[in-house]
Parts: sequence; structure tokens; C-alpha cells
Amino acid sequence: MPDNLSPDLVGFPLLADRRLLSISGPDAVAFAHAQFSSDIVALGDGHWHWSAWLTAKGRTIAVFQLIRLSAESLLLVFADAGADEIGSQLQRFVFRRKVKITLRDDLQVVGAFTAPEAAFCAAVAGSLDDSLELDMGSDALPRVMRIGPATAGSPISQADEPFIDAWRQADLRYGLPRLEASQREQWTPQQLGLDRLNGYSVRKGCYPGQEIVARTHFLGKAKRALQLLQLAAAAAPGDSVEQAGSALGTVASAAGTLALAVLPLETSEAALSVGGQQAHRVPLLDGLAR
Repeated sequence: MPDNLSPDLVGFPLLADRRLLSISGPDAVAFAHAQFSSDIVALGDGHWHWSAWLTAKGRTIAVFQLIRLSAESLLLVFADAGADEIGSQLQRFVFRRKVKITLRDDLQVVGAFTAPEAAFCAAVAGSLDDSLELDMGSDALPRVMRIGPATAGSPISQADEPFIDAWRQADLRYGLPRLEASQREQWTPQQLGLDRLNGYSVRKGCYPGQEIVARTHFLGKAKRALQLLQLAAAAAPGDSVEQAGSALGTVASAAGTLALAVLPLETSEAALSVGGQQAHRVPLLDGLAR
């Protein structure tokens, strides 16, 4: 990986809702490949992609960024799921594998609505010794994320709630589902549109939920998908989306007056409402697939 980034993170707002897990050891890639939805064996060192952890019934527990630092070192970035809880649950599947799972509270995550200096698409730049840079956007909506050491007393370590809200809304514009606790284990990857993010594989070996994901994909049985809505008033995950007075779908993620809702693939263009307030369909942005 290029090591041409400044270690100084000052000036970048803190993404305080991020928690990180590392999976390290000789069996790190094989272990993660068997647990998560993405093809980690095919992912190159110094690259990242979206991934998910599913239940045996193919329901999504968490969506996260998976960074392959090397053949023996992975870093997982969680925005909503409890990284400590996920780490504890993963530990139950280690068995005899040479793997160490660690909650990385020694690292912090910052971001900005600007183009990266060196990272591009799935290729990361820099190192965790100073700052690791990730491309989190596209020409339509550029964003950069940096991960670096958490220094006590650092002036950057101040949460910026308006910035975090804006970042969350940008996630939704890209079709990235943000799953609060009430929405975990409720949706399949197809319903959450993870195919748009290349967040799961239907051709790699077994992982929890793989059979259901593959069957849905190859038999074309997905009947619902993600839709971005512009709302007249803020909504909450779990709120009903209605059409002509009848329930049509459900809000899966919300940020301000934007929402990602799981709706039938075949529906009329009649007006939608959430909480009695009008909701308008909005096209999703492309460019966040990795």
C-alpha cells in the first residue's frame, strides 16, 4: 500500500459512530471468508469492499466495510452494529483456527466531503501507523474516510453531530443500509440492495445464509427491494410505507427526511406516504460499489 499520507488527522470531523474489529493470524482470511457474505479470498491486499454477516436463514445481522490489509490482517468497520457484540459472537466460531479477534478502540475514524488524496475506489492508501485513507464516494458525491491512531487529548476527537447526520444521509443516497437494532435480522441481502454494493457472493463456498442467498438469486425469487424516499417529515426504522391507505412496505433506515424503504418490485406509481405525510421516490446514487 502506498505510504504517502500525512499522519495528521487534525481538521477531519470524527465519525464517532464507527467501531472497529481486527481479525488477524494465519487463518484470518479463511475464517472471515467462511463467515461473511463477500469473497475475501479474491480481495487483494490493500483493498476493501462491503460485506455482511448473515443468520443461517439469510437475514442480515450487520453490513460493514472489510479492509484486507494483508493475508493475515483484516479490519472491519461497523457503523451501526455493536462491534464488541459481533466480536464476541464471532469468537464462538474460531474453534482451532489460528485467528485473533480484537476490538480496536486504539483507532479512530474521521471523514470529509472531499475527494481522497491517494485512495481510489477499492484501493486504500497509507497505513494504520499514521492514517489509512479510503475512497467513500464518487464524482457525484465525493467523500473520504481516514482511520488512524486515537491519541488522548487530540483536538480532532470531538464528535460533530451535524456532520455525522450529513454522512448518514449520504450513505442512504448511495443505497447503503444503516441497520439499527430493530432492523437487524429482518432483511435478506437482496431486499437491502447489497447487490448494488457488491456486498455478497453467490459463487463462493458456504457461509451462513449462503444457500438462501444463492437460491433467491438464481431462481429470481426476490420480490422486494430498496427504494430511497424523500419524506415530508422525519421517520423511524420500522415505520410503515403506505399507498392508497394500505401498507406497502417498511422503512429500514432513516436519516433526517431521507429513508431507505423495502418495497415490492412491482408497484404502481401512485403516491406514497409515511406517518400520514407524503413521500417521494428519489433515484439512488451509483458509485459506492467496491
